[in-house]
Amino acid sequence: MLANLHIEDNGVPIYVQIRDQFLAAIGSGILRPGERLPTMREVAVALKVDLNTARHAYDELEHTGAIVIVRARGTYVAERPPSVDPERQAKRIDALAHQLIALSAAAGFDAVDVAQQMIRIYKRRGGKT
Repeated sequence: MLANLHIEDNGVPIYVQIRDQFLAAIGSGILRPGERLPTMREVAVALKVDLNTARHAYDELEHTGAIVIVRARGTYVAERPPSVDPERQAKRIDALAHQLIALSAAAGFDAVDVAQQMIRIYKRRGGKT
């Protein structure tokens, strides 16, 4: 996984780029539930960024429920997302949609094109709309 991580000079904060690359790897199945992630220090060294930047990305991933950090044992892809109440879930979906729109604009893409591509990928993976 470390070899696939990269940072771009595109105006998107570095911790967001790291977080999103891990989320993409989890979402695509490259990283599977229960799989151990590289340490924050390994990520920081590989990307030549401050350890606090890698920690911020991991904290964000933990907050979303995508990973589980077990102190002194390692960081792992979560077995399944934590259950959330419907109101909290709606707020998280709204925040994610806003992030996607911002990331799309920063990358020079139309958010509608990105959303349509997401739907196509989701259907290819067996999802239903």
